Amino acid sequence: MDLENFAPPRRLLLTSVCRPIGEAQGDGHSVGYELLHGQVTRAQGMFSPRSYQLHFSLEYIAHNLEIPTVVLQYPTKRELIRELKKGYEYVGVSFLLAVFHRMKHVVEIIRKYSPQSKIILGGYGTVLSDEELAPYGDYICREEGVGFLRRLLGEAPIPMPYDHPVIINGLKVFSKSIGDNGMIFAGLGCPNGCDFCCTSHFFKRKHIRLLPTGKDIFNVLKNYREKNPSVKFTVLDEDFLLNKQRAMEYLECVRASGLDLPMFVFSSVKALSQYTIDELLELGISGVWIGYEGRRSNFAKQQGRPVDELIRELREHGIHILASMIVGFDYQTPEIIQEELDGLMAIEPTFGQFLIYGPTPGTPFYDRVVGEGRLRKKFMKDKHAYYRRCTGFYGMVQHPTMTSPQLQAIQKDCFRQDFERLGPSIIRSIDAWWSGYERLKHSTNARLKACAKRYRADILNAVPAFRPAMWFGPTKVAREKARRLFHDIRKEFGAFPMKQRLESWLALPLALWTGLALKINWLQHPKLVRTEYRAHSETQVCA
Repeated sequence: MDLENFAPPRRLLLTSVCRPIGEAQGDGHSVGYELLHGQVTRAQGMFSPRSYQLHFSLEYIAHNLEIPTVVLQYPTKRELIRELKKGYEYVGVSFLLAVFHRMKHVVEIIRKYSPQSKIILGGYGTVLSDEELAPYGDYICREEGVGFLRRLLGEAPIPMPYDHPVIINGLKVFSKSIGDNGMIFAGLGCPNGCDFCCTSHFFKRKHIRLLPTGKDIFNVLKNYREKNPSVKFTVLDEDFLLNKQRAMEYLECVRASGLDLPMFVFSSVKALSQYTIDELLELGISGVWIGYEGRRSNFAKQQGRPVDELIRELREHGIHILASMIVGFDYQTPEIIQEELDGLMAIEPTFGQFLIYGPTPGTPFYDRVVGEGRLRKKFMKDKHAYYRRCTGFYGMVQHPTMTSPQLQAIQKDCFRQDFERLGPSIIRSIDAWWSGYERLKHSTNARLKACAKRYRADILNAVPAFRPAMWFGPTKVAREKARRLFHDIRKEFGAFPMKQRLESWLALPLALWTGLALKINWLQHPKLVRTEYRAHSETQVCA
């Protein structure tokens, strides 16, 4: 073949970096395929819920283009080469800063096996400068991806809301599927502007509403539910409830429909404080990822109701709380961190995340740290070592009172204490449902009574988790807590169905198997997910 005159067909390939990735492959702490297990329940071993996180944005973008497109999620080097040999005019690579080194490897492969392809770089790794990225890409996307690629490819612009694909993300406990989540793309960016937040400053503190109105959101969820009657939802929007007008428009739609559409969302104290607990429950809010941060961090998003009061009320009504705490603020000492951790443990969040206060290029915190000469010298000398450690699990900054190894040890201990003091998150989830069920089962509000009915069904579905927790829980206190909750539920519900009783005993060997596979790092990598758009009929993307 005359490579100099070869013109590949007009096709687009979008890909993540290649697998295998992870700490065992030399990547930074928490780098992997799972956000929840990697950054939240990492200390919980066999009890950790497991869910592969695809680069959902690639599927969303591909769905809204006209050019024939293939998306690869976590290909091996061999799988990527095989795909490149089919001929692509453009190849887009999505990456984070922590896998910058793996993006470079993907680019090397593209240039060797598809030298005519134009390379597009995208994702939050593009916070780096043009000078740093120019050797690796012909084009750099630092904006909303559908609009950028349609413009680059010469396709006519289309208005928002874009057509929303059906993307299902599965969740497993003890290697067994426990349900599906429909991924909802509601918005990009965040106006709160916390000084460490890459996602807020990447979009210049603007909120891009991919689903502009409450009716737009409702129509997407309704479409999912028609295709999958049991699906629940995860809404991807940095502070979903901040725009109250949109949320209340959505509430009117679900009230009129009578549908119960439970959703896990990202939100803040400031946003949540705008609503009554009944409004949140009627909206279908089943879980919230909230920035607990630090007692004296004073971010604008923390204004509103006292955070302890707010979280306790949400939890008591069955809403799961994933609370994210930061260690490494300048005011913190080991004693202050422990005091703040004790405060968080007292309100018993369902999940706890603990990240080290770290500087990412493009954020005010990064500019301040560099300006003050406080970025550790080893990272000033070796920027690639710095990029690998932009994970929230390394002390990158010279702290006034603590060394970096000390900070990292404290962070690890926070995860340990969260697990040992509060027990497995899967049991905490049941505990929250149980509390919500008890409060709402006699409600005269039909929508709240529907919440209680859903909580009851979720509790019964989760009954098999009890036996492993009662036998293998991290501490005697945690095991006894699980045992008391189990007996309280059985007293209320009566004898459990035969299916749940059988699955309870099966859960014991499954839990041991899950723990062993995790310990020896076996079967911890996903298989390739390859999706074609417009070459053949599209199907829903499942992880």
